Amino acid sequence: MFQNIELLDLLKKQKEDSISLVDVRSPQEFAEFRIPGSINIPVFDDEERAEVGTIYKQIGPEAAKEKGLEIFSIKLPDFIAEFQSLEKEKIVYCWRGGMRSKTAATVVDLMGQQVSKLDGGIRSYRQWVVNKLEQQPATPRMYVLNGYTGSGKTNLLHRLKQLGYPVLDLEGMANHRGSIFGQIGLEPNNQKTFESLLVQEMGRYEQSPFLLLEGESKRIGKATLPLFLHEAKEASTQLFIHLPLEKRIENILREYNPEEHQTQVIEAFGRIRKHIHTPVAKQIADDLEQKNFQSAIALLLEYYYDPRYEHTLHHYPEDKQRHIYADNLDEALNAIISLIRQEENVNIKL
Repeated sequence: MFQNIELLDLLKKQKEDSISLVDVRSPQEFAEFRIPGSINIPVFDDEERAEVGTIYKQIGPEAAKEKGLEIFSIKLPDFIAEFQSLEKEKIVYCWRGGMRSKTAATVVDLMGQQVSKLDGGIRSYRQWVVNKLEQQPATPRMYVLNGYTGSGKTNLLHRLKQLGYPVLDLEGMANHRGSIFGQIGLEPNNQKTFESLLVQEMGRYEQSPFLLLEGESKRIGKATLPLFLHEAKEASTQLFIHLPLEKRIENILREYNPEEHQTQVIEAFGRIRKHIHTPVAKQIADDLEQKNFQSAIALLLEYYYDPRYEHTLHHYPEDKQRHIYADNLDEALNAIISLIRQEENVNIKL
């Protein structure tokens, strides 16, 4: 017989990378919100779930159970086969730890595979996340990467993380680059998903003496930073990265790949066009239509993004500012590492 498992025990096993965590809810539910690291092997697809739900409301629970059993029995061989392909200890969950996860755990157990069911389902996990954020966990010292648009801040953070530095990748958690063009080529995460990833990452760095993150606004795409994190970030040491204009344009072209996303780029520009002097805005629009992206980006930086950035410089006291001037990202990376080592007064082992 399968066993129930408490959430904290599951999280411990997940941290040890010793389990296969399976969400048995519908694909749409899984896409909207899931426990990070889980995979989806649904008992019902979206249409089947809607059909069973309609029967439950219109006829009753027994009729819904019968219909659910009829649907599930047809797909049972494929369902079992997917579980058999998983090598680690299996744990299943649904919304409340009810019928779907119980059914899944029962049939997997009957096939001789060890399986557990999360007590309380994903609802218990969501409550745990909310409680963690409400407790406002203590944040270590922070180094916040700022800079003119195109300064490669995200690229630098990724490289620092690869070197073993504690990086809180807020844009990665939001799946959004933070600007009006930030969702081009991406599908932004909702607030629940963002908060789950944030709690997970902050837990990973509980013992770190400091964190590195990007100078984001309070809102990133569909996600909003918790107030305690936003306030801690604003009060922290701000690293301002300065790169030559041509390098910034190269970085933007590489990151956003406007050739592949021309329509989305034009649509995004339409949302800020009214904030740019009319003749310049027309030139940018013409450049985007004609795929003169380098020219369009240069004008956007000069007449929109750079003036906005310069305004933020005055937002931070001088004793919190550190300025890094570099000719390219490699130089900027080395300068950041040297600065952190000096300020932390330790020989950081990478």
